Amino acid sequence: MNFFDRLHDRIRTVDSVVSVGLDPDLDRVPDHLAEYDLPRWAFNRRIIDATHEHAAVFKPNAAFYEDPDGWRALAETVAYAHGKDVPVLLDAKRADIGNTTRQYAKILESVDAITVNPYMGRDSLQPFLANEEAGVFVLCRTSNPGGEDLQDLELETGEPVYERVAALADLWNENDNVGLVVGATTPDELEEVREIVPDLPFLVPGVGAQGGDAEAAIEFGLADGVGLINSSRGIIFAGENQGEQFAQASGRAAKRLKRRLNQYRE
Repeated sequence: MNFFDRLHDRIRTVDSVVSVGLDPDLDRVPDHLAEYDLPRWAFNRRIIDATHEHAAVFKPNAAFYEDPDGWRALAETVAYAHGKDVPVLLDAKRADIGNTTRQYAKILESVDAITVNPYMGRDSLQPFLANEEAGVFVLCRTSNPGGEDLQDLELETGEPVYERVAALADLWNENDNVGLVVGATTPDELEEVREIVPDLPFLVPGVGAQGGDAEAAIEFGLADGVGLINSSRGIIFAGENQGEQFAQASGRAAKRLKRRLNQYRE
């Protein structure tokens, strides 16, 4: 089974398309966890315990782990999530050329899927695309306001860059392991991308703290019921001011998001 087959089964098991972003900003991790050897791991473990029954995947962002203790915390987090039978999607936005991108792709020995950046073209993504069991989510139309600086530029064909990226990703999907990252903050463009690639699952950020369109995220983000709607800060910091009860608040936030999204699912 490839990643999207496994994701399909996970979505059915928990009746959820929620991706819980594990972005443990040390400035926001509760003070009582500071005494632990790996505060980020201690934080993530409690979040996983509280939210796993509502999570289709856990999505740690590599930026929050890029130091020696962080990589240790990430390894513990991935192993613990897998112990709960939840796939892990590493939000790393990787890509490079030659041996460098082959080294980057080795992370797929540990995680189930990854986000990648298409700016350098197909050869920069080939080691990821060649991994038949892993999921590869290609950045297409991101949820940040500055995404339009490049993604909306019009090509000679009249199409914007993000539409060309979607079409290329469809061509690159030889192993049925490619998805797209398309933000919920631009629902019209989300719909346009879906028309171009009717069969690719989307990872849709922006529904949580960024206030994206949940209904559009479900209507256009899923392909045959498979796709992911991500919330990071809106879930993991839902109990930021609640001390040792922070994780329970995160669990309630994940459950609320699942219910909110499920009212739009068929």
